[in-house]
Amino acid sequence: MTDKYENPLCKRYAGEKMQKIFSDDTKFSTWRKLWIALAESEKELGLDITDEQIAEMKEHIYDIDYEAAAAREKVVRHDVMAHIYAYGLVCPKAKPIIHLGATSCYVGDNTDIILQRDALLRIRSLLVTAISALCDFAEKYKDLQCLAYTHFQAAQPTTLGKRATLWLQDLVMDLERLDYTLSNLKLLGCRGTTGTGASFLELFGGDKEKVRKLEKLIAEKMGFEAAYSVSGQTYTRKVDYYSLSVLSGIAQSAHKFSNDIRLLSHLKEVDEPFEAGQVGSSAMAYKRNPMRSERIASLARYVTVDALNPALTASEQWFERTLDDSANRRISIPEAFLATDGILSLYINIISGLKVYPKIIARHLQAELPFMATENILMYCVKKGGDRQTLHEAIRTHSVAAATDIKEGGDGNLISRIAADPIFGLTEEEIESIIDEGGFTGLASEQAEEYVQYVRTQVLPGEGEKADDVTINV
Repeated sequence: MTDKYENPLCKRYAGEKMQKIFSDDTKFSTWRKLWIALAESEKELGLDITDEQIAEMKEHIYDIDYEAAAAREKVVRHDVMAHIYAYGLVCPKAKPIIHLGATSCYVGDNTDIILQRDALLRIRSLLVTAISALCDFAEKYKDLQCLAYTHFQAAQPTTLGKRATLWLQDLVMDLERLDYTLSNLKLLGCRGTTGTGASFLELFGGDKEKVRKLEKLIAEKMGFEAAYSVSGQTYTRKVDYYSLSVLSGIAQSAHKFSNDIRLLSHLKEVDEPFEAGQVGSSAMAYKRNPMRSERIASLARYVTVDALNPALTASEQWFERTLDDSANRRISIPEAFLATDGILSLYINIISGLKVYPKIIARHLQAELPFMATENILMYCVKKGGDRQTLHEAIRTHSVAAATDIKEGGDGNLISRIAADPIFGLTEEEIESIIDEGGFTGLASEQAEEYVQYVRTQVLPGEGEKADDVTINV
């Protein structure tokens, strides 16, 4: 316990890997790696930087003196200058050339891009795992007929596996958008104060090609193919919007899934995973609330709303740079990734351990099938010589009466009502046979099987991409 506020995203929801990506250690060690990449590239292009200076910098990537940096920041009120100072304390030989020619956004913005790349890769791993688990679920239940709903009113039947492909397709679309965003992610590069590269042009004595080459070398050293073609002091904040839009899309998909699970839980057709000692309610000991789905919905709402932050930030930037983005980005970007990490971990946990109750599903389906079979019954009787209009009115009358009886606590007995009406000339056995042969689920089973096969062969060709360390917290 502590007497200070702790972010619940770290304490309760996000996994350790995502927390590590946005940790201070990762951030500031990446700053030092960028300073090394800058120094190495400048040396390769002819500046007076020694191997000894670079070696010294490499020796001190991770031994960050946070107390020294914090004390310095209180004086200079500038976090980058404070960490340059702290790095120089342990690298006295390299101190004169650390951050040479660069502006603060060289380490700040490039690090943000690197962390977003790593975080997107972690989200991708979780997303692939969720997709794979959904494939397993859809395949397992592709033939299990269930009642389908429109407006949460009984509609034509489907299969549980087909329903799962609706969840699956949403995540596949999210994966496609994530891959597009990831493949187009680039570094800011090293452009100087207003993005013109003037400071580096001065360093290289007016050699434009060396300035261009410097940027290419740094990008390669940091694992990127290129930097953005143009920039101000910062990379365009639309990049952040694109990244968080991907997360918002995942949150939307997960929220829809969680809503369906909550509704199915109410119908007693499924149960979330439930540990032996888990308590559903502090007052009602019998309850098994779908709390994990509810948690998905809660976190998803946050991520969806959070995506508005980078949209507003991108639209509010002034000319080549303004600092009203900084505080917002420090909060909104990491928290979006942390929350999405929690969402997908919960999603995987739920779909992998979902308990399905086929007998309850069948009971609900059977209760509605007679109503859905009335069109088939009508056609059957017409083929036997009956008058369609007369039969239609009779079926309508019996259907309304049966539905009213059910709402008033009765059994409805639509089949018995039709069998007892001589206008139809049918026995209950004949009506049951019509219902059994109804084919009410159409191509649901085939659609589920075909889509799962597509996803397995075209979307998930490499099983090694899955996350094998998915855990959920409290």
